[in-house]
Amino acid sequence: MSSTPLRLGSVAPNFKAETTKGPIDFHEFIGDNWVVLFSHPEDYTPVCTTELGAFAKLEPEFTKRGVKLIGLSANTVDSHDGWIKDIDEVTGSKVAFPIIGDKERQVALAYDMIDHQDATNVDSKGIAFTIRSVFIIDPKKTIRLILSYPASTGRNTAEVLRVVDSLQTGDKHRITTPINWIPGDDVIVHPSVNNDLAKELFPEFRIVKPYLRFTPLPKEKATVA
Repeated sequence: MSSTPLRLGSVAPNFKAETTKGPIDFHEFIGDNWVVLFSHPEDYTPVCTTELGAFAKLEPEFTKRGVKLIGLSANTVDSHDGWIKDIDEVTGSKVAFPIIGDKERQVALAYDMIDHQDATNVDSKGIAFTIRSVFIIDPKKTIRLILSYPASTGRNTAEVLRVVDSLQTGDKHRITTPINWIPGDDVIVHPSVNNDLAKELFPEFRIVKPYLRFTPLPKEKATVA
């Protein structure tokens, strides 16, 4: 695996791994889908339990958007299998997405998920566990978002879904999204779109400043069955 630092726009490193749903080749797993790959520090820990339960509850919304979820921690698949029962019991969820067993940190190293900050976030041998990383990867295997949270701070699943919506909307239309945007809000006309083209693409667009142009998204045309 490459040691080149991962950036937005990098191709997601491929790997083969064991998961709670069997062995995978990561690029084959992605296929033509979007993927959210997220790591958690360790099984049978409190914050991680709440996080995986929350991702499991929101999984139907990701699925609607053509997004697969896949987790990872530096534990064995057998450990994951036992812990999933606790997650479902405690959070009322049903974890159905795969969790990668990465006890040797092979994937964690390739994706720079190792915790260099918290000296207590280590296994019995003193080897660092992972931080809470999130990678959103598109069907071209391109990394579109990287988030890194410390082990002490649980993530916001709604924010991960919001970013997916923003990225997919931006790919479909020539727009960007403003602060705190959620689907249904007005968007920003992309700077590369001049006003004449904007009138064609977005008849209702409005100019706040020459560099700031808002528009509602065009209504989707209904398809005839």
